[in-house]
Amino acid sequence: MISYSISLSLIYLTIIFCVGSVDLLTILNSQANIPLVIPLAPVASLFIISAIAECNRSPFDLPEAESELVSGFNTEHSGISFAFFFLGEYSNMLFIAT
Repeated sequence: MISYSISLSLIYLTIIFCVGSVDLLTILNSQANIPLVIPLAPVASLFIISAIAECNRSPFDLPEAESELVSGFNTEHSGISFAFFFLGEYSNMLFIAT
């Protein structure tokens, strides 16, 4: 199984190659005339699909194996470790959204 972070990295590299710089201000200023979403529409759709899959959200919300579908992390973690598990999950979503 190939991780979705590989496709996200390739998408980031595509944007960097199209703009020609790694600087975020240069990428932002290159969109003054036309947003990058328009010429890179297929890449934008791949980014949305990969971001949802990387965050383990529906319909890609089964990171466990079929034998672990009894919600393994809910039975193994309790208290503060359960809170840290979901803190990591939601911080990943915040990072992808940023």
